[in-house]
Amino acid sequence: MIIKVCGMRDTENIKALQALDVDWMGLIFFEKSSRNVAQLETIDTRTPRVGVFVNEDLATIFMKIKKYDLTIIQLHGEEKPAFCEALKQSPFGEKGKIIKVFSAHQEFDFERTKPYEKYCDYFLFDTKGKKRGGNGVAFDWSILKKYEGQLPFILSGGINEKSANAIQNIQHPKFWGIDINSRFEIAPAFKNINKIKQFVYELRNR
Repeated sequence: MIIKVCGMRDTENIKALQALDVDWMGLIFFEKSSRNVAQLETIDTRTPRVGVFVNEDLATIFMKIKKYDLTIIQLHGEEKPAFCEALKQSPFGEKGKIIKVFSAHQEFDFERTKPYEKYCDYFLFDTKGKKRGGNGVAFDWSILKKYEGQLPFILSGGINEKSANAIQNIQHPKFWGIDINSRFEIAPAFKNINKIKQFVYELRNR
C-alpha cells in the first residue's frame, strides 16, 4: 500500500518524515492553500516528491518539476483529459507519474474518470469540500464500490490515526494507497511525526 503524506513545507519536518516508512511526500503549489510552498531549502530527496497543482499552466508545472525534483504530478483542479495528455506526452511523462483528483460524493458519476485513464497513472478520490483538499472530512467510502475503472486509486479525506482498521478492511481490487494530511498536523504544513509514525506502524503491521 502506498502511503503519501501531503502538505509538507518545513525543512526539519521533511527530514524527520523521510526517516519513516512512507512512500511519497506531497508539496502543494497553490497560492490559496495554507500549505503552499513558496520556497524550499534544497534537501535530500530520497522520498519521491509529489507536486500538487490546481488549474496551473504547463510551463509553471515544468518549472516546478525541475526546481523541486518532482517525480509525480497531482492535478487537483478541473484539468481536462487533453491537459493530462499534454503532460503525459512531455519529457516528464516518460518516467514521471500523473495523479488526477476527483471529489467523491454520493452523486458522483465514476464514469467521469474514464476519459482520463489513458493519460494518468492513478486517480485520487477526495472529499468534496469548501477547500481544495485538507478539509479533514471523510466521505462515505462505501461509494467506492461504484468505481469499475482500470486505474488504481488512492484514498484521501479525513484519514486520521484511528483509520487503520477501516483502511485495511477496504476490499476494492483497485485500492492502491492513502493520502494523509490535515488530521496529522500540528499547524498547516507542519506534521506530527510521532503520530504519523504510530499510524504507519499500525497500518503496516496489522
